[in-house]
Amino acid sequence: MINPNEEDANALHDPISYEKIKICSDYILANSSHRPKIGIVCGSGLDPLIGGLADLATRPDIFPYEDIPGFPRSTVAGDVGRLLLGDLNGIPVVIMQGRFQSYDGYQLWMTALPVRVMRLIGVESILVTNAGGGLNNMFTVGDIMVLKDHINLPGFACQHPLRGPSDEQFGPRFFPTNDLYNKEYRDIAKQVARSLNLDGIVRQGVYAMVGGPNYETVAELKMLKALGVDSVGLSTLPETIIAHHCGMKVFACSLITNMCVVEYNTVETNHEEVIETGKKRANDMKDFIAKMVEAIFKNY
Repeated sequence: MINPNEEDANALHDPISYEKIKICSDYILANSSHRPKIGIVCGSGLDPLIGGLADLATRPDIFPYEDIPGFPRSTVAGDVGRLLLGDLNGIPVVIMQGRFQSYDGYQLWMTALPVRVMRLIGVESILVTNAGGGLNNMFTVGDIMVLKDHINLPGFACQHPLRGPSDEQFGPRFFPTNDLYNKEYRDIAKQVARSLNLDGIVRQGVYAMVGGPNYETVAELKMLKALGVDSVGLSTLPETIIAHHCGMKVFACSLITNMCVVEYNTVETNHEEVIETGKKRANDMKDFIAKMVEAIFKNY
């Protein structure tokens, strides 16, 4: 295991090299017959969703993070901490159960390391979930927001998963992100929502990532709202940016677990509230993601 609190002397020069990633992917490929083209990243705080998807998977090959050479370990309470390769409704997938957070001390390149591992085992499309706070007044707790765009606040301060030497075996040094969240998949999400009678629940919006681990101040939330942000959270963008950079098609969604506090002297947000909302909406999220996998797979 890589300890996030220990500085790797070579991290600046060789943070996430192709050779290091290939060690991880080779280990997985050597120990599983599954060859998935679709990857799923389960958001922290969505343990019921994680369990539900894992329960749907048949013929699973399970890889605890600590068993994969060079892999970090999840430190979020409630996260399972493993990769699962199996068949989801007959479709080969890899499910990341538990993610790595920068506020726990992991560098951003390491939080996105599993995405590149997925790429080297053959994944072409990725679905990323998170628990987010709602800023759009039209949203309610329990809504599912499909990301159509994002604001990467850590990136404004040069905190980026691609900071450092460029390895063009994964992708180019400079690349566009105006089409990061695949429009075809977002259109599919509307059809899937309609088929599940979730028309009024599944929405689209702009997501902003902040550093955490504290929830945002009233002033910060007012600023984000003025910028057109619909949902805010502490994760997701390192994974989606890295996935887009290495040629994957990207779909992401936020479960709105709380409405952000934009006035003083009101009820505070807490992690227990996030967990509780995840439990209430778990089945809908599970069905939504499973149907998205089916619809995406049909296009291959």
